[in-house]
Amino acid sequence: MAEGDSITKAAGKSSDMAHTRAHVFVSGRVQGVYYRATTRERAQDQGVNGWVRNLDDGRVEAVFEGPDADVEAMVEFCHEGSERANVTDVEVEFEEPEGISGFEVRW
Repeated sequence: MAEGDSITKAAGKSSDMAHTRAHVFVSGRVQGVYYRATTRERAQDQGVNGWVRNLDDGRVEAVFEGPDADVEAMVEFCHEGSERANVTDVEVEFEEPEGISGFEVRW
């Protein structure tokens, strides 16, 4: 995990659960650099469900749902993002999955 990252595990998460949900906030130069499109492509390749969107404060917000290892891979991807991005911080909260299907860029 990179310096400056913060991770919060949801209370009561069952250790025998095969799926998880990560709610991610990414800071840095992450808008206007194909971060959302690259995240969508990677999530689809990884077989992860969820969504990604720009926030008014300049960050990118994303939700990933799927098998633990695949969601963890997406969280790690968020530390670098697209080729033109410059990520300075990634905040992650692990939550109970909500059953999202597919992956989309939200506006």
